[in-house]
Amino acid sequence: MTRTTPPRPLDVAALFPELAPLARTAVRLHPRPGAPTVADSSVGGPLLWPAAEPWPTCPDHDAPSHRGLAPDDVRRRRRILADAWTRPRAEGADLLTAEEREIVDRAVDERRIPQEGPVPLIPVVQLYAADIPTLPRPAGTDLLQVLWCPFDHDEDYLPAVELYWRASADVTDPLLAAPEPSVIGTGDYLPELCLLHPETVTEYPAPHELPEELADRIEAWEDAQNPDGQDGIEVVDYQYDLSVAPGCKLGGHGPWSFSDPFPMSCPECGSDVRPLLTVDGSEWDGNTSWRPLEDADYDGLHFLGPACSTRLDIGRSYNLQIYVCVASYDHPHIQNMQ
Repeated sequence: MTRTTPPRPLDVAALFPELAPLARTAVRLHPRPGAPTVADSSVGGPLLWPAAEPWPTCPDHDAPSHRGLAPDDVRRRRRILADAWTRPRAEGADLLTAEEREIVDRAVDERRIPQEGPVPLIPVVQLYAADIPTLPRPAGTDLLQVLWCPFDHDEDYLPAVELYWRASADVTDPLLAAPEPSVIGTGDYLPELCLLHPETVTEYPAPHELPEELADRIEAWEDAQNPDGQDGIEVVDYQYDLSVAPGCKLGGHGPWSFSDPFPMSCPECGSDVRPLLTVDGSEWDGNTSWRPLEDADYDGLHFLGPACSTRLDIGRSYNLQIYVCVASYDHPHIQNMQ
C-alpha cells in the first residue's frame, strides 16, 4: 500500500532561499507489518543470502552461553500485550491473566541462555534497487543487506552493524533458513516482519547544521508566529515540520537532535562520509506533521500502531544513523545515535 507524506506546511526555501541549495532527497521506507520473502525489500525479513556463504556472526559474543533473552519469548510477549491492550476489560480488571503475566515477565527476565558458537547476526533491513532506484550502491550491485548483533557494543549502547552489497542475480542457490541466535541482549534490537512502502521526500539540514546567522533568522521567524506565547496557537517548527523526516529512511540529512554535529570522516582514508540509512523505532510521535495520510485515521495506542511497526527502540527512542565513505563502499561505515 502507498504511504503519502502530507505536503509541508509551507515552502521554507521560498522564505529562506539560502536553504534551496542545501536540499536533499530522502526515501522514507514506511515499514508496515507484512510477510516479506527473500525477494522483498523489508525490515526484519528474510535475506536473499547465498547458501554457500557463511552466515555472519559476532566475534565478541562467542561463548557457551550469554545472559539475555530468548527471541521467541520476546515475540510472544509482544503478541500477548498487543492483544491485552486492545481487548475489552472491566474497569479495574487486570490487563493480563495470571498465565499471560508469567509469560510476559519471563520475556524481560534476563537469564543465562546456552548459545552454540558465536551469536548469529539478525537481519535488519534489505533494500532492492528495483524498489528504490536511488539506492546508493557499488557498481554491479542492486541489493543492500543490513544485519546487526543483538547486543550493545559500545559506550553509546548501539548494536554492531554489518553492511553487505550484492548482485541479486548472482544468488542462484539461496539459503532456505537463516540461523537465529538463541539469546539476544535486548528485545529492542529484534525487528518485527515488515514490508516497505518507499516514498521520496525533500529534506533540509537540521538547524544544528545551518550557518549560525541563518539558524538565528529561522528561530526569530518561529518566535514571530506566536510572540506572546499564547496557548492554542499552532506554530510551524523548522526542525520538526520542515527539515529532516523522522522514521526509517535512506539518504537525506542526518537527524541531529540532542548533540551538535561533529566532524566525521572515513576511518580508513579520511574522506567525507554521507548518510546512508537511518533506523528509527517511530515514524512520528507527538508531532504528526510527517504522519502519512493513509495512517491519519488510526486512533489506537501509539506504540501498537503503524508508527511503531518495527518494534525497534534505539537508545530509548533515539535513532541509529549509518554513514558511508564517499570514496569507497569497501571502507568501514560509521554509526551515530541521535
